Amino acid sequence: MRKALRWLLALAVFIGTLSTAGAATAAQPEASGTTDIKDQLLSIPGMSLIEEKPYTGYRFFVLNYTQPVDHRDPSKGTFQQRITVLHKDVSRPTVFYTGGYNVSTTPSRREPTQIVDGNQVSMEYRFFTPSRPAPADWSKLDIWQAASDQHRIFKALKSVYTKKWISTGGSKGGMTATYYERFYPRDMDGVVAYVAPNDVVNNEDSAYDRFFTQVGTKECRDRLNAVQREALVRREPLEKKYAAYAADNGYTFTTIGSLDRAYEAVVLDYVWGFWQYSLLSDCATIPADAKTATDQAIWDSVDTISGFSFYTDQGLEPYTPYYYQAGTQLGAPDIHFPYIEKQYIRYGYESPRNLVPRDIPMKFQPYAMRDVDSWVRHNAHHMLFVYGQNDPWGAERFRVDKGAKDAYVFTAPGLNHGANVAGLVADQKALATARILQWAGVPASSTAAAKPLARFDSKLDVRDVEREPALHP
Repeated sequence: MRKALRWLLALAVFIGTLSTAGAATAAQPEASGTTDIKDQLLSIPGMSLIEEKPYTGYRFFVLNYTQPVDHRDPSKGTFQQRITVLHKDVSRPTVFYTGGYNVSTTPSRREPTQIVDGNQVSMEYRFFTPSRPAPADWSKLDIWQAASDQHRIFKALKSVYTKKWISTGGSKGGMTATYYERFYPRDMDGVVAYVAPNDVVNNEDSAYDRFFTQVGTKECRDRLNAVQREALVRREPLEKKYAAYAADNGYTFTTIGSLDRAYEAVVLDYVWGFWQYSLLSDCATIPADAKTATDQAIWDSVDTISGFSFYTDQGLEPYTPYYYQAGTQLGAPDIHFPYIEKQYIRYGYESPRNLVPRDIPMKFQPYAMRDVDSWVRHNAHHMLFVYGQNDPWGAERFRVDKGAKDAYVFTAPGLNHGANVAGLVADQKALATARILQWAGVPASSTAAAKPLARFDSKLDVRDVEREPALHP
């Protein structure tokens, strides 16, 4: 009882002193359109303006929102979390987006936002700088804490944007939208999760091995496999090139352990990286005969797809929060390379533990993904999952079973990690668009008539896969 009373007292002090409660207070202005939207946003306790950027037809704000480091114990301090608001009109629905990493401070519009012609709130994931507590207590970086960040932001902004809300995200952002729905299923009116991996059992990754024996065409697979193998066969001359490259750019290898480990990690990402970011038609860019290709041709192909800069300390550091989560809750793939002789592979796929500085403790929680997977299978409601046929991350995906209602899993033929609703076959595209509109409260007259309500904008509407080096969603 005393412990409970102390916790409640700490919560009351936190809310009263810092005025960062997510829920709107009676003193806040109504979202009636009579008060300027910037004033409405800044009247929210804990909200502050970083900058406003102009964009025709919208107002775009980069903001900070005060969040507790620990949602279970708000007395442990706060940090500033960046969010952006692409404001259309308070009478329109709102899309809540996160990529699961840093937030872009350039105006952009995700596919569901274009479909519903709505507002968009985008959130930077906790612990990605600058949205990182100082000092950083890494034990507070987990999927429940991040979902609670979203919950508080939603509760704060719901007083301004009172219409329907849909959450969305791609890749790790699709995972994030799914976890948010699992922990706060009453917040959103719908969820659109793109290319979201679902590694239920971390040490069972045979689905990925099967994927790489079937994806694309045999000719393309053979080309990629041969270049990857040749890069390991020519390890000595290419590592000399790598050492010079690292020296020229000031790169170091403390976290992963050595240049040799980093080199192998980049090479082993090669085939995965191609299918994640490229299309079958891009196979023409791969050296046709790896054995006769020059060292420079092998280097250039691997560098273009995998990125030799990534497994350096400088390349890994911005992604420490992701690898920490992969090694504590999300899981990470571990695939095999049967076409490469064992003597050429010294380390295999690097585990997340080897990609996070050793002074950050990590312990894997196998129950975390099992819980989410079970919940989605049996409780998904108003949820849409979209995958790309040729995307390796879709080898282990979310599924919906009995108990799920108005929930769908669709696959875009021939597409990669940039798969979207627009890339689905016609009947699935129409159904997905209709359901998104229905969930947003702006339904089409019929499924056949369903189409995006806003015109395509080449600057706002990002359609290409968001290219990131190395193996992560």
